[in-house]
Formats: sequence, C-alpha cells, structure tokens
Amino acid sequence: MTTVINTTIGEAKGGVARLWLEGQKLVHAGVKVGAKYLLRSNEASKRLELVPVSGETMEAGSFTVSKRERNGVVTPLLEVRTDLLKKFFEGCEKVRVAIRSGRIVVTALQIDLKIKERVERIKRKLTEKVALAKGSLYHGSGIIDKALHSGLLVAGVASFIQVGVEVDSNYLDASLRNNPELWTEESIAINTDIRDLTLSGDVPQLDCVVAGIPCTGASRSGRSKNKIQNAEEHSSAGTLFIDFLDFVKASNPAICIIENVPEYLDSVSMTVIRSVLTSLGYVLHETVFRGADFGVLEDRKRMVVVAITKGLGEGFTFPTATDVKPVKVGDILEQIPEDSPRWKSYEYLAAKEERDIAAGKGFKRQLVTADSTSVGTVGRGYFKGRSTEPFLLHPDPSKSELSRLFTATEHARLKGIPPSMVDGLSETIAHEVLGQSVVYPVFQAVGEALGMALTNQVINPVYTALQEDGIDSYCMQICGGGMCGIGPVCHM
Repeated sequence: MTTVINTTIGEAKGGVARLWLEGQKLVHAGVKVGAKYLLRSNEASKRLELVPVSGETMEAGSFTVSKRERNGVVTPLLEVRTDLLKKFFEGCEKVRVAIRSGRIVVTALQIDLKIKERVERIKRKLTEKVALAKGSLYHGSGIIDKALHSGLLVAGVASFIQVGVEVDSNYLDASLRNNPELWTEESIAINTDIRDLTLSGDVPQLDCVVAGIPCTGASRSGRSKNKIQNAEEHSSAGTLFIDFLDFVKASNPAICIIENVPEYLDSVSMTVIRSVLTSLGYVLHETVFRGADFGVLEDRKRMVVVAITKGLGEGFTFPTATDVKPVKVGDILEQIPEDSPRWKSYEYLAAKEERDIAAGKGFKRQLVTADSTSVGTVGRGYFKGRSTEPFLLHPDPSKSELSRLFTATEHARLKGIPPSMVDGLSETIAHEVLGQSVVYPVFQAVGEALGMALTNQVINPVYTALQEDGIDSYCMQICGGGMCGIGPVCHM
C-alpha cells in the first residue's frame, strides 16, 4: 500500500529543520517500529529519500522509528532532523511525503514548485531585460493590454502578448491591425470562445494573465435585463471565470490582472477566484477606480484586481488619483457641422422620458453640452441611441430639441483611449468595442505601479550591488548601464 502525506516542515530546538511522521498510515505503508533508515539526498532533483537499512550499527545520517502508544494502540513515529530540509525546500511551506513498502521519498509540493518557478522566471527576465510574456483573455481590441503595456514601459518593463484569446473576429482583427507593439512573431492569436480553448500542453508558461471577464450578468443592468439574481446564472457569461482559472493553472503566471464592474467584487465568482488564487500562492490587491479621478470625462467605475505571486512585487500599491487639468466635453469634440444629419430630435426618447417621469421612475435623458465636465457611462449598445446614455445638445439654443450621439472618436476620447485603436471598424462595432472597455489612463497607471514595484524589488537591488562594487561609473562611461545586462532602467 502507498501512503502520501502533505505536511509542514517544523523546527526543532536549535533551529534545525524537522519532519515529523506518525500514525497508522505509516504501518499500512510498511514502516515498522524499530526500523532504521538512512537519509540519501539528490541535489539535482531536490529529493530526499529515507531508505530502510539492516544491521544494528547506526550510521551518520540515519534515523530509527520509535513508537507512540495511545489508548492501547501502538503506532510508529519517525522524526527526521536535518538542515537538508531547509536547503532543499527553501520557500516551501509544505512537502510531499510518499511511502511505499517502507521506502520514504520527500519532495516539494507541486504548487510550491510552480510558485518557485514563476518567481525565479520573472526575476530572471527582469534582470536580463527580457520582455514579459502576457496572456490576454476576453481580449477585445486590446485596450486594457495596450494601457498596461504603456504603463509598464514607463517603469522600464517590456511586455508582449504571447497568447491572445478573443471570440469576436472583428475585435481581434482590430487589435492585430492597430496594436503592432503588442504582438510579435512569438504571439499566438486565438479566435475562439474560451470554452473551446484546448489547454492540455498547448498553453506556454506566461508571466502575466490579463482578463476582462465579461460582466453581462454581473452589472445591475445585466441582471435586470436577463432577469437573473446573480452573475453566475447568466447562460453564456456566468461560468467564464472557471475558464479563466483553468487558464491560470495551465500557464502558471506570476501576475494576474482582472477587470470588471464594481458589483463583481461581491459575486460568488469573485469569492471562488479569491479562494483559488490564494491557494495557488497569489496575494490579491483589490480596488474600485473612478474615471474622473484620472482626468477623463467618463466617470466609469471599474473593479481592478491585481494578484501577485508571494515573494514578488511586495511594495505594490494601487495608483492614486492624478492631479490633472479639468477637461470639458468641448475639448474632445470633432468638427461636426451644425446642419449635419447626426443632429436629431429623438422624439421617441423624449416621449419615453415623459412616461418614465409620470410613472415615478425618475429616469431622465442625459443631455450634455460642450461645457460639461463629466458624462455618464457609455455602454456597448451606445449606437442604438438609448435613453440612459449621454447625448450632446445642439450648440444653437434655438435648436434645443436636437442632440446627437458622440462619434466613435469622441467616445474613445471620453475614456482616454487612443482613437487609433478602433481604426478600420464600423462606427457600430467601434462603439461596441469602446462601450465594454475601460478608462485607459487607469490601466496605464496600474501598469506603471506594477512595473515600479517589480523593478524596485528585482532590478534596483542588483544595481545597488553593482554600485558597491564600483561598476557604476564604468557602466555610465561605456554604455549608460548596458554592460551589466540591466540597462538604463536601473538608474531610475
């Protein structure tokens, strides 16, 4: 019979690491009271073996199985004291002990090995100035990814999309066309429903996974429209968080970034995500950002979760509101002639407003002017001309019954998004892309904060050591910092 025990490494008196095993499970695996074991180590595989030995002579590094008696039941007890436990399993909270036919093998838990691998991988890449490989799920046209990419670069951290997954062909095409800095020859662009994505052996190891998990069932309007009580009931989007978690397990990223509506923080989905990511060795940072705090006109609120592997980015904190010059709607407008057919009376919306007010619903049209300093959320279906979203009033007071929708370029500017990101799309699809996206400067700031936390922890200590070795002046004279392999970022 085989027994597997996942247990913690303790500490005996004097600070020596200790492994404590006892119970009937040892008996069933062939461990007998009085048996002697010799400890053997395999440095290459970080593996310790306790091999049964015969004879009465105790060798150095050998251990004897003692016993414990409780309620008339005698069970074997084996205590292994050795600093090899610390040496081999540094950074591991637990070890895996496999026992068969009396032979005992001690290895690190698979999850601890994964944690260690991703920490070492990202530290090596940061030190060697290798671009971080990102996975982008529910990619859209790449707005979040482009903002994060821009912010990371400010901190001296390069990145690219290794795997991008998007179900809508138009959105993915727009990203490939308009974001050449995100995609490389190594990139894998996947046009599929994520539920149809094959994970077995096809997903490379990634450094960061970014997911704007669809919020169709999480937002208040989404729950109301679909007549559901919670996000998980939604027929198509309710279980997509599971696919995100499966992708994380397969790609083993050092960092995960999640975006959604604020209500998602209190969802069952987020509860599960927290639990799973924590068990996988991530430390979660959660907040809600307002667009107005980052100098944009659309005061969109968005939940942002940054999950960082423990041992990385220990100084990470979310960015705070920026001190920016106030913006008015007039600052982002295109030159639309006053006699353009875009100006309409929208009589059906005016009539609906009257009905809603009469019914005590309190709904009113959102009409803004060039002097307005904020607008409400502009959603995915904006081009349909819905009563709850902003319209621009005609500048001529004598034509106050006329208003128009913002153009796609103006919509992008309302969110601080570079309008070039929707080049080549029809106005309808451009509004779809933008309406379900994010406030761009928020994710630029998150990317910069994350990049600074990583470089401050990984790169700056290396540069400090180089300074102490007298390499600083040499680097600057010869190549501005490049001789060490760190590059100019170490001088920030």
